[in-house]
Amino acid sequence: MAVRLPRPHRFDVVAAVGGLLGGVLLWGIGLGVRPADDPPVLFDGRWPVLLPLLVMAGCELLRRAAPRTALLTGTAALALDTVTRGSVVTLIMFTDLVYAAVLYGTPAAARRVPWITGLLTVAATVVPFALWRVPEALLIGVGVGVVSFAPASTGLIVRNHRDAALAARLHAEQTALLAEVDRTQAVTAERARMARELHDMVANHLSAIAIHSTAALSLDDPDTSRQALSVIRENSVAGLAEMRRLIGILRDGSGDREPAAAPTLDGLDDLVEGARANGLDVTLHADHGTVPTPVELAAYRIVQESLTNALKHASAGPVAVTLARRDGTLDVRVTSPYGHRDGPRAPGSGAGLVGMRERATLLGGTFTAGPEDTSWTVRASLPIAEGDPPE
Repeated sequence: MAVRLPRPHRFDVVAAVGGLLGGVLLWGIGLGVRPADDPPVLFDGRWPVLLPLLVMAGCELLRRAAPRTALLTGTAALALDTVTRGSVVTLIMFTDLVYAAVLYGTPAAARRVPWITGLLTVAATVVPFALWRVPEALLIGVGVGVVSFAPASTGLIVRNHRDAALAARLHAEQTALLAEVDRTQAVTAERARMARELHDMVANHLSAIAIHSTAALSLDDPDTSRQALSVIRENSVAGLAEMRRLIGILRDGSGDREPAAAPTLDGLDDLVEGARANGLDVTLHADHGTVPTPVELAAYRIVQESLTNALKHASAGPVAVTLARRDGTLDVRVTSPYGHRDGPRAPGSGAGLVGMRERATLLGGTFTAGPEDTSWTVRASLPIAEGDPPE
């Protein structure tokens, strides 16, 4: 199976071609690392210089695609160049291979190459000086450091800056992504809250209007129709006021933008009276004491929606509302007659049960609703945080 060589980068091709042409130019004019009157080398003459030059130019093609292979092959070519007359261009291309091996190589290579070249530089400085005891021997270490350790250190510095910039960009992208997720979640939560509030504020009035308008249309009794129309008018006026207030809050620059005061459990008596005016036989038993505002609002809305559902769906009979504080929780229980009916007095969407369950869940409580014997029972257990005012 043939091995497919990595495709060189465009800049690497330019570096390889430029290095090869520059080396050939210097070779053509007879400029090498060693002058002609130096001691003879293993491969004397002009032609042996071209082989390491050609190999080093080929390594330049792989400086980015395969930096480890390029450095190892380039090291062998440099060793071969040292036993010829030598070429300055071959030496310069080797320094670029060391730089590229640290910059583009693996993290392990980026750590090892500077250490290895640093040790070689120290050894090339200490050993010749220890053997010859002349200051000129130190220049060997300087040369090795310039050719190997300096480009390796430069590559490590550039790589660290590049990695830091990449990490900063990734962090910025993650922060932007988290901000977008938070924004989406906030919008979703706000839409759910608005849906619950709109349903709880208006559904009760619209249900009463639908039920009493049906009665007014089906009964040919002027007194009954008059009473039904009175109830319809009261609920339509109250529902319209709630809608205007909600629209005023949502719209910027027009309408009453001040939110209505949140209902409290002290308003349960008025809520029950309104249910009685709509035809329900409601009894209220409340022993809740002082509870936090979020729990108070949730309990009020659950009772309100339960009475609305009883008005639409319950059979004839008493409706019982009970609130009691027990063991750090506020228990809400609403029971209404449950039996077979031809259909609801007013159409429903099922959003009421969803909204009640969401209110209880947001507070960490529980919610159940369903038939029990001959009654439909709504139960909610709402936790009360420690440290609340006592009853």
